[in-house]
Amino acid sequence: MTVRIADIAGFDGKEVTIQGWAANVRSSGKIAFLQLRDGSAGLLQAVASQDALGEADFVVAKSVTIESSVVVTGMVKAEPRSPGGFELQATNIELIQKAEEYPIGKKEHGPEFLHDNRHLWIRTPKQAAILRVRDTVIWALREFFRNEGFILTDTPILTPTSCEGTTELFETDYFGQKAYLSQSGQLYLEALALALGKVYDFGPTFRAEKSKTRRHLTEFWMLDAEMTFTDLEQSMALQEKMIMHVVQTVLKERRADLHLLERDIAALEKVQMPFVRMTYDEALAKLKDLGSDIKWGTDLGNDDETILTKAFDRPIFVTRYPAEIKAFYMKPDPKNPKVALCADLLAPEGIGEIIGGSQRIDDYDFLVQRLEEHKLNRKDFEWYLDLRKYGSVPHSGFGIGLERTVGWMCGLTHVREAIPFPRLINRLTP
Repeated sequence: MTVRIADIAGFDGKEVTIQGWAANVRSSGKIAFLQLRDGSAGLLQAVASQDALGEADFVVAKSVTIESSVVVTGMVKAEPRSPGGFELQATNIELIQKAEEYPIGKKEHGPEFLHDNRHLWIRTPKQAAILRVRDTVIWALREFFRNEGFILTDTPILTPTSCEGTTELFETDYFGQKAYLSQSGQLYLEALALALGKVYDFGPTFRAEKSKTRRHLTEFWMLDAEMTFTDLEQSMALQEKMIMHVVQTVLKERRADLHLLERDIAALEKVQMPFVRMTYDEALAKLKDLGSDIKWGTDLGNDDETILTKAFDRPIFVTRYPAEIKAFYMKPDPKNPKVALCADLLAPEGIGEIIGGSQRIDDYDFLVQRLEEHKLNRKDFEWYLDLRKYGSVPHSGFGIGLERTVGWMCGLTHVREAIPFPRLINRLTP
């Protein structure tokens, strides 16, 4: 019976077959130990003795090298001293392919070497654990939105213009026309929301920002959500509920992987509702108390977000940024038009922004005015303006960055490890 290592506890005392790879190998005399992995979770130690295997199969066992592919059959036995609490008493070993000398060893390797060998590095226990957590975060988000009655939709990756009028776009030729890789599906989602009520998309986005910080990638995954008849406060309430669902799901389903990553699980367990809420003005006052020299009218930088988030043990909503530094579509606060009805959600432990959102302008004339103020070509946005001519309603939305969220869950110092093959300003391979 072929089983997965993740399910091995249910087969104590039974003969099973494991199909996988040798993550580590050591031998002494008439016994060899193979640390097996199959990608499901954790490692399983296979004990290969000459007496149990016979001389021919034992020669095969001793010839296995690190990352060789193997099929091992044996009896499952509870063993507290082994990884996962079980081991496999091997009765047969088939060597599928003997691996060459593996380039990634136990010694310290520099980040450039590891990323040059990313296609192999992802096999290591900690990197595989990160990718399993990523999978759980993705499904937790999808489950949340399905349960909340949202419709999953798709928005274009190739677009004729930017979402926010920025120049930080990747340009390509589209049959003689200029086209750009999408930086957000938001504008299209607004159209879909007016058709379906509550919608979200989930896919790759691209930013040609020449940033070399631990929080930036040029290609990353984002979930955008848009809701009709929803104001900023209602949107933040949904975001709070969403984050709690993700955190609790990861703690429930990936605790072993978090332990493997040496993640401070207590820090995630402290994440409880309600989240901290403060206005931009209150955030600036707090930052100045903590030693920052930030000036009003300046967006929060990475250092500011780090300082602020280390002062709290749960996420922080920073609301009502100056309208002049925010996107053209964000609705100004009727009580104070100098600030926008927007909010960024900053994750604790120095992680910083993982969500950005706002209430959208729903008035046609005012949206035209904002396009002019931002010096954007009205022709490019005529279809978007149509949404304010045919049944416009109050609506809000937000986008959550997957890699930053995964990085927070795993306690990573750089988002490049939160995606299988990172794209950075200095890296396009492998």
